[in-house]
Amino acid sequence: MDKKNFSQPLKLQVVQIADDFWGREQELVRTEVIPYQWEALNDRVEGAAPSFCMRNFKVAGEMRRKQLTQKNYNPPKYSFRGFNALPEEGKGLQPDTFYGFVFQDSDFSKWIEAVGYSLINCPDEKLEKTADEAIEIVCDAQADNGYLDTYYIINGMDRIFTNLKDHHELYCFGHLLEGAISYYQATGKDRLLRAAMKYGDFVAEHFGYEEGKCKGYPGHEIAEMALARLYELTGEERYLNLSCFFLDMRGRQPYYFDLEEESRNQYENRPYRKPAPGERHFYYQANRPVRELEEATGHAVRAAYLYSGMADVARLRQDEDLWKACKRLWKDITQKKMYITGGIGATHIGEAFSFDYDLPNDTAYSETCAAIGLVFFARRMLQIKAKSEYADVMEQALYNTVLAGMALDGKSFFYVNPLEVNPKADKQDERKAHVKATRQKWFGCACCPPNIARLVSSVGAYAYTENADTLFTHLYIGSLVEKKFATGTLDLQVDTDYPWDGQVDISLHCEKSVKGQLAFRIPGWAKQVKVEVNSKKTGHTFKAFEIKEGQMTKEFPMAKLKDGYVYLSDSWQDGDCISLSFEMDVVCYRSNTKVTENSGKVAFMRGPICYCLEEIDNGANLADLSVVPTRQSKIRVKKNKDFGHNLMVLEIPGKRLVADGETQALYPVYRKPVKEDVVLKYIPYYAWNNRGEGEMTVWVKAD
Repeated sequence: MDKKNFSQPLKLQVVQIADDFWGREQELVRTEVIPYQWEALNDRVEGAAPSFCMRNFKVAGEMRRKQLTQKNYNPPKYSFRGFNALPEEGKGLQPDTFYGFVFQDSDFSKWIEAVGYSLINCPDEKLEKTADEAIEIVCDAQADNGYLDTYYIINGMDRIFTNLKDHHELYCFGHLLEGAISYYQATGKDRLLRAAMKYGDFVAEHFGYEEGKCKGYPGHEIAEMALARLYELTGEERYLNLSCFFLDMRGRQPYYFDLEEESRNQYENRPYRKPAPGERHFYYQANRPVRELEEATGHAVRAAYLYSGMADVARLRQDEDLWKACKRLWKDITQKKMYITGGIGATHIGEAFSFDYDLPNDTAYSETCAAIGLVFFARRMLQIKAKSEYADVMEQALYNTVLAGMALDGKSFFYVNPLEVNPKADKQDERKAHVKATRQKWFGCACCPPNIARLVSSVGAYAYTENADTLFTHLYIGSLVEKKFATGTLDLQVDTDYPWDGQVDISLHCEKSVKGQLAFRIPGWAKQVKVEVNSKKTGHTFKAFEIKEGQMTKEFPMAKLKDGYVYLSDSWQDGDCISLSFEMDVVCYRSNTKVTENSGKVAFMRGPICYCLEEIDNGANLADLSVVPTRQSKIRVKKNKDFGHNLMVLEIPGKRLVADGETQALYPVYRKPVKEDVVLKYIPYYAWNNRGEGEMTVWVKAD
């Protein structure tokens, strides 16, 4: 681990997105998703599952006021309300009662985080006023000691931190930190940040290495990376120490979750069966100490959040063993457990990673939040070392599974992202009950929609990172970027029609000559790349070269290629320009032969975009279709406007099985099937199910 390679995300204030693709996505989040989610958090979306989120904060705040104003008011003793407490049928909502999932507070935190990023991108007085009012409601619920979790404030605080495994207090705490930091960085207002830090100080007093402190850790991770971020904002060492503590305690024996449950059952006078060593701890990534982890296991979202926190601490503490563990886990995920769409988490049982190479398409879980977690992990790996493989996966997850999680109008969402859908089977087969053929308005467990909003709104922080000497470009997004070097400030204007076109043009502007290094990722899918520094028209020094199969065709003192990035060092002049041209062919992929689900099948990508077939374009019974990979010269790439914005569709020669009309036997005698020539129409995976319900598939038989 070399500290000289470390980098930090650019502040969003110096990244202005000016891009048809991502500009549209961010405007959609600002004008549709954030307001819609605010209505959902207040239970005002007709036909959507109730959230109860803001109601719980209001109830908790009212109970706090009673404590302060009523001498005879007795706060409630802990009353178990269940993991998802719903109103009793026919009784309606009761006062002083918590409703919803135990982690419902986090929905506000993710919403306010997205609001913060959106306000940086586009100031909005009305939205900021709404956010300020929401923050007051949340802060009014905070206990005097700093504790802030409505489940226990409403149900009784005598049992706080007694069910870390399941009750998500530290998960909600982590999201609160993330949201508070975002809103502070956007507005300079520290009301929520001060409340979050006060809660953080309370948590730090309760947990720690010191004798007498609790030795527990989160059941659902995120606090680890949130605390690292709070440390980087404040410089307060206690927050980084707490993040390290949670990592260090995880997976030690005797397992804390077993001790916790035994203690809780004794308190409640219930029988307790001590589990076998390691039983169920895989689900929580707590089966082994984190520095010894070799395989991604358990709940995929929790895992990705944990690995992101591990990477943060590895960088901040220069912990070589933790860095090695991160690299092992990254390799295990990306080489054995990741879908071609960048999705992770193959099974609905535990929303979890499955065994190596088990990647079913029609029962895939591939939760939207898990892909978002993979993006988090990838960016943090890039901060330690700029390697194109990290950015390639970040891009793959972002452009496919993450964006598929939200409809093109921003008003409905996928929790699960399968790679093959048959609506009839999904509705009638209980094994596929988790798979939906149509996006939903909202979810009772609504982690995915606000997660998409916060990532899309902050995508600039994933496109660029920097250190003192270098500006790294990881994602190609039309934008205006400011980078301060020791010798002056350099402004970059990036123009591109990416991901549909591989041409990227960067113009540089500065008041005086600026010496610095610019690093540009060479995508793994780009087999041939042309690089030009200036053009003959500018009158400045002109240099051009190509990169083929990872090798430069010419050597220049100003240019070097390392780990999939081309580094350009110069004394840049106003008006200098850089041009990158990525060959963007349609590529036909097959799976590793160990992925038996895809035996004899192929999938297509163009640049970072994965493609799929839909019934609306290709007729029913997609299983009767096959593609002819040997005729790739006849593939047509066409611009299409049917989805409300420009995108590229593919037309690929294929075959359709002609129905056998001679027999209705279930198992007729084999004879060579008859096939007819057809042209298959492929659309981007992220755009499926925006034109009605129907079949969909990514992997198609090769003919």
